[in-house]
Amino acid sequence: MANSNTLKFTKMHGAGNDFVVLDNCAGQLELTPALIKRLADRHFGVGADQVLVVESSQVADFKYRIFNADGQEVQQCGNGARCFAQYVFDKGLTQKNQIKVETLAGIIQPELIKHNWVKVNMGPAEFEPAKVPFVSEGLASRKVGAMTQYKLPVDSGADLEELWVGVASMGNPHVVVLLEQPATDELVQRLGATLESHPRFPERVNVGFLYVVDRSRVHLRVYERGVGETLACGTGACAAAVVGMKMGLIADCVDVVKAGGTLTIEWSGQEDSHVLMTGPAQTVFEGEFHL
Repeated sequence: MANSNTLKFTKMHGAGNDFVVLDNCAGQLELTPALIKRLADRHFGVGADQVLVVESSQVADFKYRIFNADGQEVQQCGNGARCFAQYVFDKGLTQKNQIKVETLAGIIQPELIKHNWVKVNMGPAEFEPAKVPFVSEGLASRKVGAMTQYKLPVDSGADLEELWVGVASMGNPHVVVLLEQPATDELVQRLGATLESHPRFPERVNVGFLYVVDRSRVHLRVYERGVGETLACGTGACAAAVVGMKMGLIADCVDVVKAGGTLTIEWSGQEDSHVLMTGPAQTVFEGEFHL
């Protein structure tokens, strides 16, 4: 805190997924949904997809809290995790290149590979529908490789559509729609908004539109819950990659190309093996926000 009327912050981004980062290690900040929404507002605030908060932890080096632009606290944010690691190192809060970070989804381990370039051990992916969570009862399903897809009815305002989708959790819920050509703006906005709040996803869901270029390169657009489409989504890249890997469509190391940049995702495909995500983490500017 600069004083009782201003809030110090750092603006960062990871491949265009942008954040307001706050230091609350002293535990003095009162973070309300209204304040989060003000900070994230692109017209009247700083502007961000998410607000990230650094706090002290009893079980790890730091605690990492994530708030979507709508003020809701969520479990995980992969691009934010890289920025988090770069932030605590730049601010002198740690001298370690690799740290353990407590999240609502469990412990993650970011590692600074070089300045502004971070690899994050995101932990294992979860495909069990109940743990995503996703209500799969009564839906038709099929196996593609080792991946189970579900036939999901979607009412997007036109005719009722039925989509074959894959679901996964990277500490937060994802649904992946495989496309035969790159996603259009119309498709992302229409199906993204509909799927995000589909009743089969009780905690809402992040929606990934995946187009496979070849076994080592894919294109991805993500409509994030509580935010809308973002230029990049780290957990979305992880979820789309592991779904594609389980389907046998892509290799165990793949470049996921988003509008804001490229992330590299690695996964062995073995049960309980951890997903590794590597990509940029950039500071844009520092500032003070008037409360």
